[in-house]
Amino acid sequence: DVVETQEHYKSRWRSIWIMYLTMFLSSVGFSIVIMSVWPYLQKIDPTADASFLGWIIASYSIGQMVASPLFGLWSNHRPRREPLVISTAISVAANCLYAYVHVPPSHNKYYMLTARALVGFGAGNVAVVRSYIAGATSLTERTSAMANTSACQAVGFILGPVFQTCFTLIGEEGVTWKFLCLQLNMYTTPVLFGALLGVINIILIFAIFREHRVDDLGRQCKSINSDGEGRDGLDQNPEGSIDHVAVVALNVLFFVILFVFAVFETIATPLTMDMYSWTRKQAVFYNGIILSVIGIESVIVFMVVKTLSKKTGERAILHAGLLIVLVGFFILLPWGKKLPNIQWQEIKNSSIPRTAPTEMLMPLWSLQEVQLPSNHSAEPVGCPVTQSWCFNTPMIYLAQYISSDVLIGLGYPVCNVMSYTLYSKVLGPKPQGVYMGWLTASGSGARILGPVFVSQIYTHLGPRWAFSLICGVVVASLLLLEIVYKRLIAFSVRYGRLQE
Repeated sequence: DVVETQEHYKSRWRSIWIMYLTMFLSSVGFSIVIMSVWPYLQKIDPTADASFLGWIIASYSIGQMVASPLFGLWSNHRPRREPLVISTAISVAANCLYAYVHVPPSHNKYYMLTARALVGFGAGNVAVVRSYIAGATSLTERTSAMANTSACQAVGFILGPVFQTCFTLIGEEGVTWKFLCLQLNMYTTPVLFGALLGVINIILIFAIFREHRVDDLGRQCKSINSDGEGRDGLDQNPEGSIDHVAVVALNVLFFVILFVFAVFETIATPLTMDMYSWTRKQAVFYNGIILSVIGIESVIVFMVVKTLSKKTGERAILHAGLLIVLVGFFILLPWGKKLPNIQWQEIKNSSIPRTAPTEMLMPLWSLQEVQLPSNHSAEPVGCPVTQSWCFNTPMIYLAQYISSDVLIGLGYPVCNVMSYTLYSKVLGPKPQGVYMGWLTASGSGARILGPVFVSQIYTHLGPRWAFSLICGVVVASLLLLEIVYKRLIAFSVRYGRLQE
């Protein structure tokens, strides 16, 4: 059989590249402010605490979790251009709202919460992107295409912090346009830049994107999403049911993968500010550099696994990736004896020994009454006295932190691309919009619970409890993978149409 014409092949891959761009911009929308949310929140609303930071980070994923199944269902029955354009327009508007959260006289933290939730709602188009790529690639193209999609997502996570780091040069004050009530500073300029990229994305979707669908062998099929484009080809009515045990297991595994990475992202800024006495600006700058390097590492990993998966298979690579993530969090546990610096230590040293047992310390309410002179303008640095674990939990050395970053930056991209690839292959040639919506919602749920979990556990119990629990979750996911290992095979292989 003639698989497809050269013209169809070129048009199909141009459209896939537009989906790569959409995925890139979606991840930029998340990561471009992730390092600066906490200091910006402290600046615009002093009533916000670390617990509310968890909700700010999670609001993005709440929006995405709600939107993903809806956009996925929409894309199963209508031209995909519709949900893609609408979702991107919502993200553009939400980024503009984020740039103005400092304007209201009160409740600024809730305006920031709303803005991030709407950016996340727009990012629900990830389900549409994944389902389109799954339907527009043959089985042999699928792993490479999914790896490229995840690589574009990783590049977005790289360049987001890079953009943020570059924009720190503008400073916290920046430039104010009074006639627009707009402050262009290190916190607002990144989101306005993200809004501009979103507008460019909408233009390219209209100009280049076309609907295409092929079966597992690469033959052109009719697409129910077409609006007069590409209707020629084979009918696609595959026989056989989807293995829902494998589908549920992969949703659970994907949840764990996104959960642990969301914990890692969320805790980076507060952890380094507490452990290394970094200022807000230093934490944003240094963590932006670290995450950028991790992102470069991730892109290299994506390129390598495309080749490696052809020799070992996706399941074995997923298993290895989870083991690497487990080692990364195990290294992050505090092991030494040195305690972190305490905020306002120069005042408290005379009355609070650094190594005193917990029961010998002053009550927290007494500590909070200790104030610097009113003319002291320096930003407080170190571990805050309101976190009681700061007085008895060893600090995490910088070498531990960086080693953990490297390992998690290696294991996460492996797990991410392999779980998506296995999921799309298990689903087979049937429309995947709703299923991809549920997978994206699963990941979004992880991004909701991850920041909330770590902000609560870290704030009240400290890093030892937080990272120990994460290690336990990863071990449980490894056991689940062993149980369902033999079921994670492609739809066409399961029904004997192709050899594994």
